[in-house]
Amino acid sequence: MNKTLGLFLLVASALAAQDKLIGGPYVVNTTPTSATVMWVMQRGTVTAGTQPGAADKTEPVLHAEHINLTSLRPDTAYYYDVLGGREEGKGSFRTPPTAQTSATFDFLVYGDNRTRHDVHKRVVAAIAKAVPSPAFVVQTGDMVENGADTALWPVFFDIERNLLKNTSFFPSLGNHERDDRNFFDSFNVASAGYYSFNWGKCHFAVIDSDIGNVSSNAAGRQAFWEMQTRWLEEDLKASQNADFRFVVAHHPPMTAVRSRQGANPQMIELTPLLEKYHVTAGLFGHDHNYQHYLKNGVHYFVDGGGGAPLYDVDLPPAGITQKVKSIEGFMVFHVAGKSIKVDAIDINGEVIDATELK
Repeated sequence: MNKTLGLFLLVASALAAQDKLIGGPYVVNTTPTSATVMWVMQRGTVTAGTQPGAADKTEPVLHAEHINLTSLRPDTAYYYDVLGGREEGKGSFRTPPTAQTSATFDFLVYGDNRTRHDVHKRVVAAIAKAVPSPAFVVQTGDMVENGADTALWPVFFDIERNLLKNTSFFPSLGNHERDDRNFFDSFNVASAGYYSFNWGKCHFAVIDSDIGNVSSNAAGRQAFWEMQTRWLEEDLKASQNADFRFVVAHHPPMTAVRSRQGANPQMIELTPLLEKYHVTAGLFGHDHNYQHYLKNGVHYFVDGGGGAPLYDVDLPPAGITQKVKSIEGFMVFHVAGKSIKVDAIDINGEVIDATELK
């Protein structure tokens, strides 16, 4: 063996031995013919302190790895291994059916896991009992308290590991992600922060409602919102052949939390667009509770009960409120052809709201 090559392999092996899997594996960007398998490694730590040799703060050095799989078959189960046979590196996912297929599948919606990790664990345990094999997960944002703090992401991924390794994951950007690169790198999300995908006859447009972190000045924030709104309209216009259309964002346009009413004017401005293009439902987080509204034919679901401290539902909007409850939980969408049964399930496994979308 060439001595230089041998030394390189020795050094590479030593570095690899120090690496630690702290996130995943999990799958993102899944289409009928492609998918991205991701996992996050810790490659050492960095310490900092006010005195030489004193570590007041220790941060892990994280690196998100990914591999793009192509030429896949629609509606097919795939099994992957990212660590060469080690059990913690194995997982599975299923590609979505095509838009021409009338399929049956379940998907999850939940978010705001950022604090109270013990509660987050209970929510994930309740999910495992209610729907052990979701086709995919829609995450409404605020996965961690501060997206720029690398020490928080290993906690999130550790709690979510068993859920995410056997499904596909579609996240939206919350205000607590702080528009930080950790979010974009960990989930292979385009730098614009918005994207869309299809699963069978369902279309999803995921947008970035956290305009406060997009730019430090009002002109930059306005320019971003106008650009994203144009994109959303074109996306919805092109998806009119879908049986169901969903818009996903962190901030809801309406809320039963008195202190937050009117706090998201840009989202309120979007509601006529959702009505114009016959959106089936909006899926949101941000408020730490469960809320369901029906306005002009569009359902609005707020599910921010993933672990963050609960908020009161002290002023439900008149005339449109279907159900509000201050409790942790998640939502399961049971898709069967041209009908979707929606169950909002609390942390104790009880169904607190049931809806049918047609």
